[in-house]
Amino acid sequence: MASVVVYDINKNQVSQRELSDMVFNDVVRGYLIHDMVRFQLAARRQGTADTKTRSEVSGGGKKPYKQKGTGNARQGCIRAPHYVGGGAAFGPTPRDYTFKLNRKVKKAALRSALSARFQAEKLTVLNAIDLEKISTKGFTEILNRFDLDKVLVVISGANPNLELSARNLPNVKVLRAEGVNVYDVMKYPNLVVTEGAVSQLEGALAS
Repeated sequence: MASVVVYDINKNQVSQRELSDMVFNDVVRGYLIHDMVRFQLAARRQGTADTKTRSEVSGGGKKPYKQKGTGNARQGCIRAPHYVGGGAAFGPTPRDYTFKLNRKVKKAALRSALSARFQAEKLTVLNAIDLEKISTKGFTEILNRFDLDKVLVVISGANPNLELSARNLPNVKVLRAEGVNVYDVMKYPNLVVTEGAVSQLEGALAS
């Protein structure tokens, strides 16, 4: 099994932990990560873009001029797409952009994303992140000790002091273990996980 050093928030080594190879040292399948990111981004799209076709634009019920004898091309409606104020040709209409991915594919994609971070040595495991009070400055100091910038922090449960301390940091995101997803793991180059969150992820993804 793969192993990793466990630190405290002062960057002191406190223990060594074995990681599940199935979750953190699996084969990185880039195509699964790609499919999952597409799935997540598609689900975010509102799909409300809409344009009016020639039948929906007001006016234009009358033939603009007679069919023959004017020297102009024949026209039946001034709301056709080539007229100013006419309807749109082949414009967007409301639609649902979501598509289906199997549960096994979703779990395999997340395992690949976590494994990519571990294999790139971008995974840091802390025994806990306990802040005495809400302090963005205090939390930033912890990150600076580990030379981390643009980081995803995964915790095992509610941690109001930490979550509120990180809220205003533009390059930091805090997620609880149940909310970890492929898009955020790949968006943030550095991954910090508490020991409790490691156990939760292994329990959820090992099967």
